[in-house]
Amino acid sequence: MSYLYLALAITLEISATMALRVSDGLRVKKWIAPILAGYTVSFTLLSLALQEGMPIGIAYGIWSAIGIAGTAIIAKAAFNDPLTRKMAAGITLVIIGVLLVELGSH
Repeated sequence: MSYLYLALAITLEISATMALRVSDGLRVKKWIAPILAGYTVSFTLLSLALQEGMPIGIAYGIWSAIGIAGTAIIAKAAFNDPLTRKMAAGITLVIIGVLLVELGSH
């Protein structure tokens, strides 16, 4: 169940971040409530994952890696933000690092 909570937390965090981008730095006021709700529920779900026994290092590592990759890929598709080969290589290294931390914890 902890991985489900974490997956939902990551999904909401990425969604709130995309909404933050659409809000033009909170200048478009109608996005403020969904952004705050997204981040609030996201952190609540993260806390539930931790309550289920997921180690914080694993939870935060997965959160970071998927959050970085997901945000970069969605921003490229939705806003034509840059996603260079160097950036993709860096994201890949982050994901590999998180996988090594996860595998090393068992």
